[in-house]
Amino acid sequence: MITDFGLLRLLQLVSPGLPIGMYSYSQGFEGAVEDGLIKTDADAEEWLSGMLDNGLLCIDLPILARLHDAWQRSDFDAVRRWSRTLTAYRETAELRYEDRQTGQALARLLTDLNIDEAREWRRQPEATLAALFALAAVQWQIPLRDTLTGYVWSWLENQVLCAVKLVPLGQVAGQRLLGELGRMLPDLVDQALLIADDDIGGSTFGLALISSRHEMQYSRLFRS
Repeated sequence: MITDFGLLRLLQLVSPGLPIGMYSYSQGFEGAVEDGLIKTDADAEEWLSGMLDNGLLCIDLPILARLHDAWQRSDFDAVRRWSRTLTAYRETAELRYEDRQTGQALARLLTDLNIDEAREWRRQPEATLAALFALAAVQWQIPLRDTLTGYVWSWLENQVLCAVKLVPLGQVAGQRLLGELGRMLPDLVDQALLIADDDIGGSTFGLALISSRHEMQYSRLFRS
């Protein structure tokens, strides 16, 4: 069970104010809006629900669980292996760059917060956000399930903020979207924790295509 201190650290870790640059990326959402695939709050809900079911459930969350376990055991080879595996599932250059940049940014922050294990990851090309997120969670004694829940909530909140800016949606519609999709997360985490090593994997073809187009999109609010 998470302690009061662990809860506060988790809230710190998932805060949109965490200075790692997540707000700069839309993970293909901007491209989907540009191509007319997302025009309403219902479209946004369908898109994000698909990303949760076919991406985070099958790839990010089970790998994050293994990274959390590897850091707990100080198995640094396993940390690097799972971080590289996660990078291999990023199907476009911009998705790989985002993961590396935010992972390295979190490594710099954690180093400044006196977590020495993060130091070598500050310029590590195989750094991922999940790898450093898991390190912070272990160092701050955040339990595994809470770590996964916080990670996927942080992803969802950032995506909803993208929807508010890009569709655009009103603030109330954004909060409704968070509420509706947030209901999925506890069950999503439970399912992710049951996935065996050999069953990790999946592909969101629409995201891959949209993301590759976003890399060349003429006018963008979000980084590529």
